[in-house]
Amino acid sequence: MFCPKCGSLLLPKKIDGKRVMACSSCSYTSKDFEKTKIVEKTIKEREVDVVEGDDSKHLPITEVECPKCGNKKAYYWLVQTRAGDEPETKFLKCTKCKHIWRDYN
Repeated sequence: MFCPKCGSLLLPKKIDGKRVMACSSCSYTSKDFEKTKIVEKTIKEREVDVVEGDDSKHLPITEVECPKCGNKKAYYWLVQTRAGDEPETKFLKCTKCKHIWRDYN
């Protein structure tokens, strides 16, 4: 529920022994707490599949020079390692020596 005066979120609170919905920004309190339904949801944990071994053969390949062995081909994948408004990080894995490095460009 939101405050009709300022639009802030109303939170359950005890005032004078009664439970009411109160605004944290202004002095508004709702007197109809009994009509308010609070729902709590618990998210169940999911099992994670662990992939063992070299699963690189399913990744796309690009032409880039490996800084370790000089090979000209590498697998690559993208991961969002920072905030959502920043670009993702490109990880590269050499097809020859399996060296992994990052590309921030």
